[in-house]
Order: sequence, then C-alpha cells, then structure tokens
Amino acid sequence: MDRRSLIKKAGIAGVLAAGAAPAVHAQTAVRWRLASSFPRSLDTIYGAADVFAKAVKDMSGGKFEISVHAAGELMPAFGVVDGVQNGTVEMTHTAPYYFFGKNEAFAIGGAIPFGMNSRQLTAWIIDGNGGKLMREFYAKYNIINFVGGNTGAQMGGWFRKEIKSPADIKGLKFRIGGFAGKVIERMGGVPQNIPGGEIYQALEKGTIDAAEWIGPYDDQKLGFNKVAPFYYYPGWWEGSLNLEFYINDKAFNALPSEYKAIVQAAAHEAHVVTQGRYDARNPGALKQLVGAKTKVLAFPPTVMDASFKTTMELYAQLNASNPDWKKIYADYRNFQRDQVLWFRFAESSFDNFMQRQKL
Repeated sequence: MDRRSLIKKAGIAGVLAAGAAPAVHAQTAVRWRLASSFPRSLDTIYGAADVFAKAVKDMSGGKFEISVHAAGELMPAFGVVDGVQNGTVEMTHTAPYYFFGKNEAFAIGGAIPFGMNSRQLTAWIIDGNGGKLMREFYAKYNIINFVGGNTGAQMGGWFRKEIKSPADIKGLKFRIGGFAGKVIERMGGVPQNIPGGEIYQALEKGTIDAAEWIGPYDDQKLGFNKVAPFYYYPGWWEGSLNLEFYINDKAFNALPSEYKAIVQAAAHEAHVVTQGRYDARNPGALKQLVGAKTKVLAFPPTVMDASFKTTMELYAQLNASNPDWKKIYADYRNFQRDQVLWFRFAESSFDNFMQRQKL
C-alpha cells in the first residue's frame, strides 16, 4: 500500500502511530533557503541539511521546499547567524560554537571543552532542560533552533610536530573550532578560527601549525594527512558536537501547524542519520589513514590535565561574568555529572570490556 492510500485509510494519527511519515496535503506552497556553514564536499556534516530538506519536501508532498546552499554561496560560513537573525535567509545549518564571540553561551548548544558525549548531549537537549534553556537563549537573536546532527567524539587534530607536553602548545598556531580557542589561548597557543573549506590551504602554506576539524572520514576527504603527519586524539574540546538548524522566528511562526511539525520531524531525522553516518564511516577511514602511514598518537596525560585545569578556570570566570552562561551551564554540568555516574556502571564498563576482547 502506498503512503497516500495509507493516510486515507488510517488517518494522520494512525500513520504516526505506525511510524510512517505523513504526506501533508496543505495547499500552502513554501520556498525557503538554507545557508550552510559547511563545504558541499562533506556528505556527512553538509549532508545533514540535504537529509533535512528532502524529508521536509517528502512529508509535505512537495509543497514545502528548501534549497540548501554551501558555505560562501549566499554568505560566509560564519555570517549565517546574522543572515537568519535579520531575515536574509530563512534558516541555517551550523555549529553553535562558531558564534561564541556574540555570547559564550552559544557554545553550550554545540560543544564545550570536556563536555558531554553525543548520547548525553542529545538526552539533555531532548529530554532534559537543554532544549528549553537554549530555545530561550536563542530567542534573543530571533532564532528558533532544532537539533541537526551530532559528530560524536572528535579527534584532536593534525600537527606538524609532536605534542609531548603543555610547553609544546605555546606559540602553536592552531586552527580550532570556536570556543575551545579560548582555552588554547590561555595555554599559550594562538587559536585560528578558519572555515572547514579553507583549512587545507592554510595548513599546506604553513599559515598555521596544526588544525582540527572533526574525525577520520571528514579529515581524510579534506586531505589533511597530506600536509601534517601527526594525528592526535581525543578532541577534548568536543566530546561531541551538536549541530543545529537555526530558523528565523518570523519565518517559522508563519508556517502552518503541519509544516511546523514536519520541520521538527525532519530535524530529528537529520540528527539521527548524521550521527549514524559518522559512526559507520569513521572506522574505515581511520584504517585507511593508518595504512597511509599517518602517525596516530594520544595526547600525553600532562596535556590533558593542563587542558582540563585551564578549562575549569575559564568556566569559573564565565560564571562570574556572563549571566546567560551561568544559567545554562549550571544545568548542563549537573546533568553531565549524573550522566557520567550512570555511564560508569553500564555503558563504560561494557565498552571497556569489549575493547579488550578479540573479535
């Protein structure tokens, strides 16, 4: 039975209960533009917006169409929040921490150093207070937000030289995403906030000494292994990265209720698909990188300890200086504390056991 026949016989409620996506027959034709912060070459992170747009079109019976534009086509990668806020475009797909310069609290919606992993962060947003708190915060910027994928825990980046101690961070020109640069700066490094599509050239020319992006699959596509030999882990600044769809509030509020429901459903689909793609594709890419003689190294414990200490000092200062940060971070950290305790019993113990087995 095709989807339209199913809807006629079962009704919308029945279809939703059965887990099928309804084709909404609203007469309203809507055309939006989505400005991405990511290059089209990355079918994972950029592809989340494609998944979203296709789901919206399919569920609306073709009445609601969203054109997806790569970084730089409509506006710069880091100009998308301004574009949504002032209504130049209806929506964007981006990483919240790119906009910490507007307010450090943006970063909490995406990734903060020594933050939650993907499961924990999604739980905080979907079923904890995270969704409510971030929605209230984004309202100040005329934004309504929806989840847009998660990369999972990231790698620590590509380096021209080995990192043996915290002293090796001093003077290091390091392309690092958003808010984490504040920590690197306090450790003596020189953070560089460069869009993904421009990193390779900067690393190749020696404009920067090191760069992090996401993980093996994306990093291999961008060719970083060709210009830097050392690949470090973990990316302590991104235990996971929650991507977001930001929508202009007037544009969203003007939608019929059916379309609003479609937007939320499509965002959740993109969120799950993106996480699945990263988890499925990173292992094979890492094997290929190792086969190509990439030197994969762990950050020394002294570097991890110094990074954690510096991060906590920064958070204490932000709690004293930024009311938005203090309000959201307090709830975030309390939720993380409980999650870490819970994961210690079941998830982590199981994972640690399995990692010691020969499969």
